[in-house]
Amino acid sequence: MNRIMLALAGATLTISGAAVQAQDLAAGKAVFEKAACISCHGADGKTVTDPAYPILAGQHADYLVHALKAYRRGASGSAATANVRKNPTMGALAGQLSDEDITNVSAWLASLPSDLGVRK
Repeated sequence: MNRIMLALAGATLTISGAAVQAQDLAAGKAVFEKAACISCHGADGKTVTDPAYPILAGQHADYLVHALKAYRRGASGSAATANVRKNPTMGALAGQLSDEDITNVSAWLASLPSDLGVRK
């Protein structure tokens, strides 16, 4: 039984590692630039043009993926119960992104230095 559990744990780590490797940080930066995210969030993801806009650099990648997909659902007219975010600008931009684009740009933003991290 212990060998089976150990094998399952190893397989899970292998799959998790493959998912991390699937992220392309250079492609994420290209998506950020192509989608004109710079115009509101700054070239570094933390120099926002309006204090109401969030700092994206250093944010958790899984949170950014969730947020971008919620904007995309909101733009597509999904029901409010589908966990949507309604913002005309973000909805239009997120609607143009593939799942791969969202994964890559989220990973790139999460890799950027920021004050959002826990300070020690």
